[in-house]
Amino acid sequence: MSDFSARRVMMVDTQVRPSDVTKFPIIDAMLIVPREAFVPHSKREAAYVGENLDIGAGRVMPEARTLAKMLDALDILPGDRILDIACGLGYSSAVLARMAASVVAVESDAGLAGAALATLAEIGVANVTVVQGDLAAGAAQSGPYDVITVQGGVQEVPAALLDQLAEGGRIAAIFMQGPLGVVKVGHKAEGRVTWRFAFNATAPVLPGFAKAAAFAL
Repeated sequence: MSDFSARRVMMVDTQVRPSDVTKFPIIDAMLIVPREAFVPHSKREAAYVGENLDIGAGRVMPEARTLAKMLDALDILPGDRILDIACGLGYSSAVLARMAASVVAVESDAGLAGAALATLAEIGVANVTVVQGDLAAGAAQSGPYDVITVQGGVQEVPAALLDQLAEGGRIAAIFMQGPLGVVKVGHKAEGRVTWRFAFNATAPVLPGFAKAAAFAL
């Protein structure tokens, strides 16, 4: 067993399972996908640390616990079509790709998007399409989606993104209020998305997801 595969087992045993995540597809994906391949080379040694990891361009890779609990709350099915917003270097997309039918990964930073594309190809992930573009705009041309995941902080979710969620679909995002945040899961029924609290987590607010400042006289 390589050093990194041993660390993967430890990550699952100390960060994922103790957070009440027991669904086999999540555990299996997190044991198989090489997290160290999806971080800047200089940070590979920190790939399995239980905290958000700075990946450059003002972005973080959410800690494994946050991603695992988010996927658990979304109840992902093998036939689901997924939109992964702010995929960064592609780790979340690689994990999702093992659990669902297809993933469209959107990344606004050209450097991150290019690296994600290269790493996904390198490890043989064939069911992820990386789209470089505005995070808040999503990827309507490939929708609608059964599940939308947002891999970073938001203050509000743009309507353009919610429109890309299929009827009966689910969406999860980390809603930030100052330094504190909560992950909420939204369910779409009759064209409307209803949100409910899932768990606490934090991440920097993504470009395009800050609340518009209220106009004051």
